[in-house]
Amino acid sequence: MQCPGQDSRYWSGEAVFESKCPHCGQAVEFFKDDSQRTCRSCGRKLLNPKMDFGCASYCPFAEQCLGSLPPELAAAKGGLFKNKVAASMRSYFDSDSRRIKHAEAVAEQAELIGKAASGADMMVVMACAYLHDIGIKEAERKFNSSLAQHQHSEGPPVARELLTALKAQPELIDEVCDIIGHHHSPRETETVNFKVLYDADLIVNMAEQYQEKPPTQAQLDKVLGLLLTEAGRAQAKTALQRFVQS
Repeated sequence: MQCPGQDSRYWSGEAVFESKCPHCGQAVEFFKDDSQRTCRSCGRKLLNPKMDFGCASYCPFAEQCLGSLPPELAAAKGGLFKNKVAASMRSYFDSDSRRIKHAEAVAEQAELIGKAASGADMMVVMACAYLHDIGIKEAERKFNSSLAQHQHSEGPPVARELLTALKAQPELIDEVCDIIGHHHSPRETETVNFKVLYDADLIVNMAEQYQEKPPTQAQLDKVLGLLLTEAGRAQAKTALQRFVQS
């Protein structure tokens, strides 16, 4: 089945155009539905500048449609996926602005910590950050409670449904659901991805608490000792030190 966005029945204007090769300046002819063309002058492969490749971030048939993804598209893949997960979270929480704001704050901290931590998979980290509390609605509906144990049981099925709708890879879905299913309770041995989420969530939870009741330096030092990564501790000092009572 042809992608509707590339179906010639929906085209307007010229279906054939030329674009200059950024490597040698030679004109390269494109049909509108070409995903990429090879410059006859220098032999480089060029993306069609008028084609929207956003679907490649989540479609399991991307390589069959486009061929091997060009480096610039592969580099943007994580960002495109992150944005789709964020949009899915906002849609799910609907008018619950407090939960949306919290998830976005955790995602912001997780991105900073994850990029500074060694070995973090940022697609997993960001999916976990946006969806870590996704079980709250079902927990409150079923148990009239948002206790961690209920979040842990109700979050993974919701996260799995949302990520499956985004056509995420099964391995990513499994890991995200595992992390969400115990994100308040570290096991004896944890992955870097779990540790990054745990630290990000703790930092945001403490920041929200400290707005109401500022900590002493001793109290903040105790929290710093609970963090699981060096990157998390460094980020916590930046984010939380300002709340300490003078």
